[in-house]
Amino acid sequence: MPPASTKASTLTLDASAPSSPVAPVSSPDRLEPGRPGYRRMSFALFAAGVATFALLYSTQALLPAVSAGFGATAGQASWTVSAATGALALCVLPMSALSERFGRRQMMTASLTVAVLVGLLVPFAPSLGWLIALRAVQGAALAGLPASAMAYLAEEVRPKALVAAIGLFVAGNSIGGMSGRILTGWIAQLWGWRAALGAVGLLAVVCVVVFHFMIPRARHFTPGTLNPKALAKTVGGHLADPLLRRLYAIGALFMTVFGAVYTVIGYRLVGEPFNLPQGVIGSIFLVYLVGTVSSAAAGRLVARLGRRGALYLAVSTTTAGLLLSLADQLTAVLLGLVLITAGFFAGHAVASSSVSRTATTGRAQASALYQSAYYLGSSAGGTLGAIAFHSGGWAGTVTLGLLAVLGVVSITLYGSRVAHAERRRLVPMASVQN
Repeated sequence: MPPASTKASTLTLDASAPSSPVAPVSSPDRLEPGRPGYRRMSFALFAAGVATFALLYSTQALLPAVSAGFGATAGQASWTVSAATGALALCVLPMSALSERFGRRQMMTASLTVAVLVGLLVPFAPSLGWLIALRAVQGAALAGLPASAMAYLAEEVRPKALVAAIGLFVAGNSIGGMSGRILTGWIAQLWGWRAALGAVGLLAVVCVVVFHFMIPRARHFTPGTLNPKALAKTVGGHLADPLLRRLYAIGALFMTVFGAVYTVIGYRLVGEPFNLPQGVIGSIFLVYLVGTVSSAAAGRLVARLGRRGALYLAVSTTTAGLLLSLADQLTAVLLGLVLITAGFFAGHAVASSSVSRTATTGRAQASALYQSAYYLGSSAGGTLGAIAFHSGGWAGTVTLGLLAVLGVVSITLYGSRVAHAERRRLVPMASVQN
């Protein structure tokens, strides 16, 4: 894919556009490592990431137990995950518009608070239908967090530190996903899946309190007006940008792989030839620690390999993990999950930070569109992965993942060709001007 847009240096803003002005790159009070507030900001958004993924995927490790509790198939139970991610995908764009009016910090706090309150009700769902409905409401509430967080970072952090800052936020996501699944796995084995969901809700309460008291106030946000026409114009402009479209597709495809693998892996490990108990299956998600490391290291990967090089490395790692997971040895499956997780989180951190750098106006909407594509990929991966597992076993799920990875490769190769052609076109023009 071509490099990020360099329009930031000559930025002009349309006063009617639903976007707050972007602080000058040379602004002395923008956050970066070593400056006051950077550590607090990193810790606060890390806690927000933990709460988001712990809540959003709270039922994923429990799907076999949920299936048994309600007499549901894998495909039916998978909707407790897909409904949450799908609702988030649908609501993230309007929530990002509200963040332009009321502020990033306020929107993130409100989203987390509502999601936690719903999370405390989820364990008492009387039927699978009610559980799915509550999870959809929870996903819709969480929609205010991802795009607002990305826009907050783009506005408050120096550009050179942006990839690393977003990597820390994504690392919080991986810790939340891991801790939530491990916690639910062991608690479900001891006291049942309802108690496990209650424990996730209490964990999220702690994270929300930490976020509220640690997040620095926004210094570079200016409230806008809720103008539907301006919003439509901004969204249309982002969708017309070929680079942004490619980044959105890459995020969706990476998440399709991840959603499929982690929705189905519990069903595979609880059956032959593994026959693992629920607590041990939950502990499998310790491999998320690998995602914490790979996402936090995304900035160094981009600096060394470039964005396309980092994406190719992420794709290769994910592919190797998918193929290795086909073996019927537990060690091979675990190593495969490690590689899939490392590749996914690295690819996601690179793609999401590229969106924030590319969009010079309407950054909240640009990030919202990425998050919509990303979580639609999660919903599609969870549902299609369960269907593929039902029809073709684990090999069917892996095939789905490999098709999604092939899509990422194709898009990245196409972006490389476009960038090469653009460079060849600009060289003669520069010669003529000189």
